[in-house]
Amino acid sequence: MTFSEEQSDLIATAHAMADAARAAILPWFRSTALVSDNKLDDGFDPVTEADRAAETAMRAVLADRRPDDGIHGEEFGRQPGTSGLTWVLDPIDGTRAFISGSPTWGVLIAVGGAGGPDLGIIDQPYIGERFVGGFGLGEMTGPLGTRPLATRATEGLEEATIFTTFPEVGNKAERTGFHRLASHCKLTRYGADCYAYALLAAGHIDLVVEAGLNAYDIQAPIAVVRAAGGIVTDWKGGPAHEGGRALAAANPAIHAAALAILSDAD
Repeated sequence: MTFSEEQSDLIATAHAMADAARAAILPWFRSTALVSDNKLDDGFDPVTEADRAAETAMRAVLADRRPDDGIHGEEFGRQPGTSGLTWVLDPIDGTRAFISGSPTWGVLIAVGGAGGPDLGIIDQPYIGERFVGGFGLGEMTGPLGTRPLATRATEGLEEATIFTTFPEVGNKAERTGFHRLASHCKLTRYGADCYAYALLAAGHIDLVVEAGLNAYDIQAPIAVVRAAGGIVTDWKGGPAHEGGRALAAANPAIHAAALAILSDAD
């Protein structure tokens, strides 16, 4: 596969950032020294030193390699750039899983313009899996080596496996819409955070449905799922890269079937 000089640099930079995040995070995972803070006055949205260390490490890579690009990170907000490209970073997507010792969290890295991501990485440092999508590239690397990403061809909801992070999806209307869709599916699973999108891209599941997302939660998954042949939209079939509601599907047929149920969730 041939990439332009700019594309090659973006891919190399994304991998360097993922490597830096791994190094910053892994000493904290399943460590008795780990302490989490709550970002909410009402509810529970944890953040840890590992989150902050990982985003700091990724920003340092960008400062060295691509200082003209913008940054939108979960922990340290927005930094404007002049190149027209913005890196969208979630240092640990799934902090609740992280502080619980479950390896379903991941590092999310995306880069693109105002129209959404051109390249994305979902990285799971503990089990050593990395899913990359963009510029015609779609592959995963892990303990068993490297292989291409490809979504499943499931067409009927009755044969579909559907994931979401929380059973109490979004608001009451969104929760009702999700469970209506899930009632038509063969298998419903919860709690995988960004790893569910990786499973979809790798051809193991068919649908991921979420609500209440931020841009940094969804942009990397969008790039990876699309590179594998899947589709990611909001619940009306429109763009999802700014966050909110997301429907990720393995193929057009299963996407249309899910959208027909979710589109009237309001």
